[in-house]
Amino acid sequence: MAVTGNGTGSAAGAGAGTGTARGRGPLAGVRVVELAGIGPGPFAAMLLADLGADVVRVDRPGGGALAVDPAYDITNRGKRSVLVDLKSADGPARVLDLVERADVLVEGFRPGVAERLGVGPAECHARNPRLVYGRMTGWGQEGPLAHTAGHDIAYIAVTGALGMIGNPGEPPPVPANLVGDYAGGSLYLVIGVLAALQHARTTGTGQVVDAAIVDGTAHLTAMIHGMMAAGGWQDRRGANLLDGGCPFYGTYETSDGGYMAVGALEQQFYDTFTQLLGIGDGAPARKDTARWGELREAVAARFRTRTRAEWTAVFEGTDACVAPVLSLREAPGHPHLAARGTFTDFGGIVQPAPAPRFSATPVSVTGGPARPGAHTDSVAADWDVPALLGKDG
Repeated sequence: MAVTGNGTGSAAGAGAGTGTARGRGPLAGVRVVELAGIGPGPFAAMLLADLGADVVRVDRPGGGALAVDPAYDITNRGKRSVLVDLKSADGPARVLDLVERADVLVEGFRPGVAERLGVGPAECHARNPRLVYGRMTGWGQEGPLAHTAGHDIAYIAVTGALGMIGNPGEPPPVPANLVGDYAGGSLYLVIGVLAALQHARTTGTGQVVDAAIVDGTAHLTAMIHGMMAAGGWQDRRGANLLDGGCPFYGTYETSDGGYMAVGALEQQFYDTFTQLLGIGDGAPARKDTARWGELREAVAARFRTRTRAEWTAVFEGTDACVAPVLSLREAPGHPHLAARGTFTDFGGIVQPAPAPRFSATPVSVTGGPARPGAHTDSVAADWDVPALLGKDG
């Protein structure tokens, strides 16, 4: 499978934080301290690194709780890592030395943990009033559940997002951890950090960004709430235009066990879809919801007559709004994604390339996953924090 992309490299971890790896992208010159965690916090910091920020990840001796070989943890690409034991006598001071020279700090502890460790907002702002202090949690810093454990599936459950997905009469399926952790969590943290960074540069005053996955995920449902208020969305699964209830917005199995995704919502796209599918003359009226079941069966029967590859060839390049459902390993080989370099091979690991794209400050993968503690020397020198090396400075 040929994969084109925006970056190349040799060994995993090579180049992370080297002189050539920094200073690219729209966030060039921005310094970020990331207190090591798992999930949405590291992904948010990766996105900042992708955009050119100098991200220093403070890893704890002995590693974190997620058993992933650091050489393959793509969410740590383009960063640098130092080891600091925050529970040691001088650990908080080492972090505060970095904070004094940083623009942003990202942490994903439970509420109150950073304060107990001596690196909470008060301590950090005392050293650096301009600091943007980004906090990533599931439940937020306040509320009845703030101090309880949780994971993506619980966060999207209580916001109504999980209840929207799936077939009526069946349990809602688990949509990996993309909706809560990364869409409702990481991306909202990055948006908040960038907005607060603009405020800090304008006013000279930093602030705390409380990014809660429940808040971000709820925010993602804004359009649906508007449709529901207007009477255009039923508060149940499989009964609406975008939740699988509509026969021309869904997935269909092919003769070889593959699937095709159909999104022919507008009339002109629907007309093209039904003609190419071969049911144009006999398809029930699309607006007759009472006959949607009949239409779905007609569409399903046609898709079962050919393979996924054959249907892909039929619809490729048309305005029918139909695409093959690809696996993670297949996706980088899709002709359009390959032509755009949507995926890249860096250090022997096929991975998504940085996004979005910029005309004046292009971005690329600049380094593989940061190995814990591998960049103590370079960070100590570049950030002028000799104490990281055990020196007084």
